[in-house]
Amino acid sequence: MRTHSIRNRCLRFAAAVAVGGSAFQLSGCDPTVRDSLLSGLEETTSALSSALISAFFISLENNAANNQGLTTTGGSP
Repeated sequence: MRTHSIRNRCLRFAAAVAVGGSAFQLSGCDPTVRDSLLSGLEETTSALSSALISAFFISLENNAANNQGLTTTGGSP
């Protein structure tokens, strides 16, 4: 459980550095370079979120497929 919290802290720190650093660097950047960088960042973020959502639903499908053989018994004979 402790490694989970350390991992979360590291991910939060990395995200804060990435967002904060890019905000300061983009203000003095050439507009063409800034637009190119932001469009690439947008595409990357979109692809990553799409992959995570797909992986989530695939894991749900796998869990449902593994539980197909199980039946409930109960009630009167």
